[in-house]
Amino acid sequence: MSDGSLRKRKKQTETKSKPQNEASAKEPHHVDDELEIDTATLFRYTRILSIPILLFLGVFLYLNPSALSDAVNAFFGFESEDRFGTPGVSGDALFISDVEKRDAVVEAFKHAWRAYERDAMGSDEYHPISQNGSNLTEAGGIGYTVIDSIDTMLIMGLDDDYKRARQWIEDKLDFERDAEFSTFETTIRLLGGLLSAYHLSGNDSIYLDRAIDLADRILPVFDTQSGLPMSQVNLAQRKGFPNDEYPNLVTTAEVATLQLEFRYLSYLTGREEYWTKVESVMKTIKEARMPHGLASIYMDVDSGKFVPSAIRLGSRSDSYYEYLLKQYIQTNYTERVYKDMYDDAIQSVHTHLVKKSPYARMLYTSELIPEQHPNGQLSWRLTPKQDHFVCFFGGSLMLGSTITGANVQPVSVPPMKTELTEIGSRDWQTGTALVKTCWDTHDTATGLAPEVVHFRIPEDGMDDANMHTPVDWYIKGARPGEHPPYDARYILRPETIESLFIAFRLTGDVKYREWGWSIFQAIEKHCKVETGGYAIIINVDEVPSRKEDKMETFLMSETLKYLYLLFDDTNTLPLDKYVLNTEAHPLPIFTPNIRTPFVGH
Repeated sequence: MSDGSLRKRKKQTETKSKPQNEASAKEPHHVDDELEIDTATLFRYTRILSIPILLFLGVFLYLNPSALSDAVNAFFGFESEDRFGTPGVSGDALFISDVEKRDAVVEAFKHAWRAYERDAMGSDEYHPISQNGSNLTEAGGIGYTVIDSIDTMLIMGLDDDYKRARQWIEDKLDFERDAEFSTFETTIRLLGGLLSAYHLSGNDSIYLDRAIDLADRILPVFDTQSGLPMSQVNLAQRKGFPNDEYPNLVTTAEVATLQLEFRYLSYLTGREEYWTKVESVMKTIKEARMPHGLASIYMDVDSGKFVPSAIRLGSRSDSYYEYLLKQYIQTNYTERVYKDMYDDAIQSVHTHLVKKSPYARMLYTSELIPEQHPNGQLSWRLTPKQDHFVCFFGGSLMLGSTITGANVQPVSVPPMKTELTEIGSRDWQTGTALVKTCWDTHDTATGLAPEVVHFRIPEDGMDDANMHTPVDWYIKGARPGEHPPYDARYILRPETIESLFIAFRLTGDVKYREWGWSIFQAIEKHCKVETGGYAIIINVDEVPSRKEDKMETFLMSETLKYLYLLFDDTNTLPLDKYVLNTEAHPLPIFTPNIRTPFVGH
């Protein structure tokens, strides 16, 4: 609101408060004599009543010495000396459901799912503008969208939609497809989705049976010299295949993001081969550690070693760091090796990748690009680039600080500073700052974050005022009037919302709900297709938005699920009972019934 508007409103208020005419202004005000109270008597009663109140306050402050400082800090917006986060914004009352917003998210899910069900039921992917579906291969679909979405229906209580989806899985799901599928995507979306549905449905055997069938078809991908799984799997042939682009290479994320799913299946079935195959991968990665402690995005499938390639927390690497922490959580903190690997990796991230922008001092993570010199020496060039995948990391760091960086279990909400170690405090503060940075990248014309942002550094030549860029970050190649680069698109990604959900659960700070609601409203405004579904937009800085005819399955599996959880109460999937895989499929925390050699390695 402008100052002029404020002044205008004040003038209107003053005008309304004036008497309507002089006669009414001068008319005497009659008060019943019997109701008049002597001022001195009133003062005396007030003084008497104030004595027990002051005594109560004195005792309270004596027993709660931090209460006064917390109240002052809250009034001025300062952080408590004893607690992370602003005092007064947490508490049980703030963890109850925001029913109106939660139900709005449910309506969005129904708008997406029922359009898919109407136009493309059983197809792997949905195209909302043309209102049709497509499959990943010519051999037919494997239920990508159905399985990726079904646990969200269970969580949201959409019983009728769930029953129809379950019926499709029972009657029509078929993994006998003679074609190559991504090992990674098939595991996190389908195997994870089936296992989550099995647990949330109260152990409906249809899901476990399908999960075992799928896992047995995937297992042969681990039959390599190093034990690292091959990138592709032919589900009918039950055979692994290399990636066509880089036949001898696999990405770190795709080999290190299968563990939660196969380990839980092993726990359910008692079959140790599921466990040992994926744990062997982690042993190989641990032994391949590079001197700086970070993971390149590529590994050699034969040798099991990292190869010189980009180092980042984003695509092709992100969920490696995510699953280091989550493997430790999944087995109820019983496998110390994963804590050690996680702590080692996060120390290296802080040493080499975490940077601050020059103006607003926004915290972000860079990439390291290898450069081979004529003399054979290898150096690493720092690039201030952060893709949207990285936005999972802020919430993950906050969660990790309350587990691997905690002196006690469980910690308070938000944590007391004495409850975290020095390293835990560092991770908490880095995590909250990264969440804020990811929220700040939504400062676009649509209110949605781009796929990739670059942060400004003095040598990037971006100081020209005519570049039309934000102060601290920009979308590379984006210029007014020109076709937008790939980096400018928003493809319905969930990572920022995932971090907001975790941050809210750990702090109770309502700002995280407010930020999530803002993102949801932007999705509704710019991505929604009126006939049903939601679509990618190709430029977050263009209004009205131009849409691309595709709705990613993770909209219903992750984005809308995390939004629902953000606005629901904490009894739904509590963080001390569940670990969510990288596709947001919740799996219960358990104590393992097998112990493999890697645990004590």
